[in-house]
Order: sequence, then structure tokens, then C-alpha cells
Amino acid sequence: MKLRTFKGGIHPPENKHWTSHKAIEDCPLPDELVVPLSQHIGAPSVACVEVGQQVAKGQEIGSAKGFVSVPVHAPTSGEVAAIADFPHPFGTSLPAVVIKPDGEDSWLSNLQFTDPGSLTSEEVIEKVRLAGVVGMGGAAFPAHVKMSPPPEKPIRTLLFNGVECEPYLTADHRMMLEESERVLQGVSLLQYVYGAERVVIGVEANKPDAIALLKKQCADTPVEILPLQVKYPQGAEKQLIAAATGQEVPSGGLPMDVGVAVHNVSTAAAVADAVMLGRPLIERICTVTGPAIKEPKNLRVRIGMPLSHLVEVCGGFVEDPGKIILGGPMMGFTQVGFDVPVVRGTSGLLLLREDDVTKTAEGPCIRCARCVQACPMNLLPTAIAAYARRSLVEETEEYCAMDCIECGSCSYVCPANIPLVQSIRLGKAAVLAKKRKALL
Repeated sequence: MKLRTFKGGIHPPENKHWTSHKAIEDCPLPDELVVPLSQHIGAPSVACVEVGQQVAKGQEIGSAKGFVSVPVHAPTSGEVAAIADFPHPFGTSLPAVVIKPDGEDSWLSNLQFTDPGSLTSEEVIEKVRLAGVVGMGGAAFPAHVKMSPPPEKPIRTLLFNGVECEPYLTADHRMMLEESERVLQGVSLLQYVYGAERVVIGVEANKPDAIALLKKQCADTPVEILPLQVKYPQGAEKQLIAAATGQEVPSGGLPMDVGVAVHNVSTAAAVADAVMLGRPLIERICTVTGPAIKEPKNLRVRIGMPLSHLVEVCGGFVEDPGKIILGGPMMGFTQVGFDVPVVRGTSGLLLLREDDVTKTAEGPCIRCARCVQACPMNLLPTAIAAYARRSLVEETEEYCAMDCIECGSCSYVCPANIPLVQSIRLGKAAVLAKKRKALL
């Protein structure tokens, strides 16, 4: 049977063998946690605690400001040591709350189990909002917003992303294997909220153990486990929709425009914790891997843990890293050091050696069209990048730059080593700036 997939894409080395067999380990607490108030799409939260205040694990320390925003919570009990700007994975310094653990790790006393059958869909959404649940596939979009589509756009297909197509990363794989009950509880809750007719969990075929386990557990349920062809970026929202449903999200549109909602499997587990246990999102599974780390692991980490602590827990370096990446090698963000903290969207920490980092000079475009063939959005990357480099904003927009998902497939296949996706990213920023200026 031919596995489903999407048009375009690439096949980079998977490199998942480092950690795909490694069970999740609990990462011990560091001496200090730096919890950013901005770690989701939308308005950042605002500190609602004071320096010197004692906080409990799960207590709100940052209040949401606006609908597209979520609160931030204390990842452990302890004392608020500082509220100031600190280095952030975004590449700048942003407000954060520093907590010194007291060693008790004691939860907020009013957390309690809730029978989800007693809740309305609106009450489920509110619990998710209060828990600060965001998309954990990397985008960190507030889950309660996605769970509230307008009435004129009902969700017919609820799609769960268990693809994890980024090389090296195995956090979602281990989540599906070891904590499938949490995942499926979240799947059930989200189906209840959306009232979707079809529920699908898409998993790439390089995770046969997870596929087999989920199929067994969902045998007597309406949940469909859909094996997908191994190809990057299979886990991108629009590509996953195309593979699973055959539908195409229109240019400039959203999944709800074709009656689909997409959530990550780890997000589903966080929804279950929020609704059934009242627990906010203060931890996640993170893959620490790469040829420069001594002992690659899948760790359960608290939000706010410094990257240096994760490296220490994994035994340190085999040799000094040549590149530090938060996330995977294709869409992750390069970091300049290890003083930045884990945030809700941190799916992995990848450490490469100098020899693993390609440093080849850029050459001229030879019009080979490999980037066009690889683009999963059916764009003309070389043309968009050329216009963007010349600051031709209207042409950049005309060639649908805003549809680019920045997956990096074009840059990966370019024989001239042209930084296509970086140029397109700058072009998109210019288009957005133009639109903002027009609104003034």
C-alpha cells in the first residue's frame, strides 16, 4: 500500500538513531529557573508577582493580556529572585521571572481532578486557556484560540500531528510510546470541543512501534491512525492536511477554511493535564542530541531551565560545539550560547561539531529549478529571494512570499548554496512592514 504524502519536499538524513530508543528521563531542577513572559504567539504576559515573593508550583506568575495570549506559571515552588530582561531564544533580551527552587517542588494547593464529562466545551476551552497551553510543535500558538473557530467555519476533520519530520528530534515519538494515554485523553477532549466527524493521528512510517501501539489502543474508537510517507516537511500544517485529507488550504487561508484543525500530539497531552488535573503547562519533553553531546537523551524539562543545565545532565560535550540549535536543523533557531532558557516551544537542543557545519561560499544561481521542485508550497523560491534581495517589495508579495512556510527545503537542495529561505524571510518582513505602514 502506497503511503500518503504531499507534493514536493526533501529527504534529509533522519539522524533519529541517537535518541529514538531512549526512554524519557526527568531532568533534575537547576539552582535557578528563568521563565520568560513571552514564549507564545500573541501578546506577552505581564508579571503578576513581586521579587521576594514565595510561589507554589503551577502558580500564575505572568497574566495574559488579550485574547491571543496565555498566562505563564511557576515551574516549581520557590522564591522570586528577580523580574528583569534576560537572554531569550528569540535572539534578544526579554522580560522574565527568575525563581530559586526551595527543593519542595510543591504544587499549588487548589489543583484538583475534574471529570471532563461534567464540563461544557466552553469550560474545557477556559481550562486550557488558564493553563497556558500552546501549540507544542514549535509555533506556540495559544491552543484556546485555535479551539474557538467561528461558527461559520465548523471543523469536520480533527488532525493530530505525530509526524515529527525534523531530523534528530524524537520527543513526540517517545511521548506517543510512553505516554499515549495522556495523548489519547487529550484527543478525546479536543474531539468533544470541536465535534469533528473525523479524527486522525498522522504518524510517519519511521515510527512503526508508535503506529502499532496507537492502532491497538484506538482499535475500538473512531480515532484513525494514519501512517505517512517519510518526507520533510510532512509535519507542516498545510502539508499534513494535504497528505491526510487531499485538501489544499487556500493562499493566505487557515486550516479552518477547509474544515480542518491541527494539533500536535504533545499539545493533546497538555490539554489532558489542564482539563483533567488542572495542571498548567510548566514542562515538556525535549530531545538533547547531536554528535557534540556526550549522552543524547529525551528529557522531561521544566520551562525556564537554562540550556547549560541540559548539557550538564547529558554528560557535557564530546567536543566543543560548532553550532547550537534550538529545535531541529531545518527550522530550528541558532543560539550564540547556553544562557537562554527552555520555553514552551523548545522541542529539542541540537549540538553539532565544527566538522558537521557546512561552510561553503555562495555561488550564482544556475537555474536548475531544484528549489522549485522541492518547495512544498509550489512557489518559485529563487525568484522570490531575488526580488527580496533587491528590496522589490511589490514583486516579492506578487510572487506569494507570504505563503512560504520557511521550511528550508529550497536552501537545502540549492547547489549554489544560496541562502534562499533567509532572503525570503527578509522579504516577508518587508511585505508585513509595508502593510503596517498602509494601516497608519
